[in-house]
Amino acid sequence: MSDPSRARDGEPLRGLSLGAGDCESNHKMGPGMQGGLVGPRTAVTLCPVTWSAPDPPRLHVWTRAVDDPGSLLALLPPKDSYVWLRHGDGLVGWGEVVRLKPASIAEAAEWWADLVAHVEVTAELDDPPAGAGLMAFGSFLFDPANSAGRSSLIVPQRVVGRRHGQVWVTDIGPVPGDGVETSRPTLAERPRNVSFADGGLSGPEWETAVAEAVRRIGDGKLEKVVLARDLLAFAENDIDPRWLAARLTENYSQCWTYVVDGLVGATPEMLVKREAGLATSRVLAGTIRRSGDDDHDLNLAAALARSSKDLEEHEYAVRSVARSLAPYCSGMNVPDAPYVLQLPNVLHLATDITAVADKGVASLALAAALHPTAAVCGTPTVNARSLIAELEHLDRERYAGPVGWIDANGDGEWAIALRCGQLSETDPHQIRLFAGCGIVAGSDPAAEWAEANAKLIPMRDSLG
Repeated sequence: MSDPSRARDGEPLRGLSLGAGDCESNHKMGPGMQGGLVGPRTAVTLCPVTWSAPDPPRLHVWTRAVDDPGSLLALLPPKDSYVWLRHGDGLVGWGEVVRLKPASIAEAAEWWADLVAHVEVTAELDDPPAGAGLMAFGSFLFDPANSAGRSSLIVPQRVVGRRHGQVWVTDIGPVPGDGVETSRPTLAERPRNVSFADGGLSGPEWETAVAEAVRRIGDGKLEKVVLARDLLAFAENDIDPRWLAARLTENYSQCWTYVVDGLVGATPEMLVKREAGLATSRVLAGTIRRSGDDDHDLNLAAALARSSKDLEEHEYAVRSVARSLAPYCSGMNVPDAPYVLQLPNVLHLATDITAVADKGVASLALAAALHPTAAVCGTPTVNARSLIAELEHLDRERYAGPVGWIDANGDGEWAIALRCGQLSETDPHQIRLFAGCGIVAGSDPAAEWAEANAKLIPMRDSLG
């Protein structure tokens, strides 16, 4: 990977000093030393680079315009880095001021509102876009009741953003003007000699689970369920999320590439975006693998748009999103029919829903209302979630949960964590990849297995 952040004379680009700002694991507060920011139910990890007292100090936020550094990924240090990019623009950050481990998305929204109320801001940016200033990256569990994992909402020490033609840097900390330690990022190293192994279920076992789900649907237990599978990947060296993110942004630029707390992926599905009072959601359901031949892909797209099985699956997902958004929005527009979204590896049926968000309803509150949608869980939700826990034989953790960011105004983008992998916390050479398929009455287990394999291609290729 080249380093566009360096000028020809080897110095950092003007206006932006690069910072490591990473808190090594032995600097974290130990067990029993978590700070409660808004009450005893909230678990928070504080980093002594910023503060170590349990009560939150007033955060200071300094935002200013900088010259365009080129590749935002090239700015990142190897540890404690965060990414949210689409078409090369978006937000990257590093370091950690404070981390919340919430029990729910709603709890995170409450905590964030309290934190925002105690911030002092210095802004040197004209007409700042959403994401400028105080912000946090987040990633949430799919099903907290059936997971040993934990959700995360992380305020970074430094953020570099490029959106709507503006480029800025924001520093966040408890002390005014307390800059991030200066150092140069290292180059990301390619994973070496990657091998793969089945996760919770083998191929035949997963197809059996699909067949059982179809039987339950036929018995009237539910209308749709989304079943996921996992695939373990092993490398000879540490797997660097920056390498994966660089490959994903290059090959899937129309998707939202993300790195948050060890979760790495490029998702095509936006759960909800709130900006300038508008709420938008992109619903994907109904998929077919591309052939590699443009003419044949046109025929596949036409067949997908006529497929009764895929249209039924898609309708469940659209209804789910529209119904969940309605109490928090007005003027909702739901197109009558989906369009076909073309990605390098698959074709999706897609519907973009738009609405006017009610005043005071933040993006996290919208995400809490929407998750889980029928696109990643099923319908009815309670029955589908129960069947998932019974048949999948895996802990989804943050796969298929909301991932994204929120700013001090409540604006933000929360996508569904698809086409992703979770880096192991105990073995830096290992990552667990995920893919899922919507199962309805007309589903064929072999076809669903092929679809799941197609959805694993982005992450498998990014390891190469």
